[in-house]
Amino acid sequence: MTERSVVVSPLVKGEGRQVCVDGESMGAAFSLRGLAEIMRRAGWTDVDEIDVADSPVIEWHGGGPEVWSRQG
Repeated sequence: MTERSVVVSPLVKGEGRQVCVDGESMGAAFSLRGLAEIMRRAGWTDVDEIDVADSPVIEWHGGGPEVWSRQG
């Protein structure tokens, strides 16, 4: 089975994070709840905000799960 990956990066402008699943852009999330919803649409089942905050498959760029706006 292939390991799946999720990359969460800050949007260029404004608040929110760009979400890529297995290299494919899945849109923007504006909260952990939104990220969990994107992951459910991508095939993960039974994920919630706590799961995505602690998930080892998520690679956070530009800050961790508590950062939802561009830093600096």
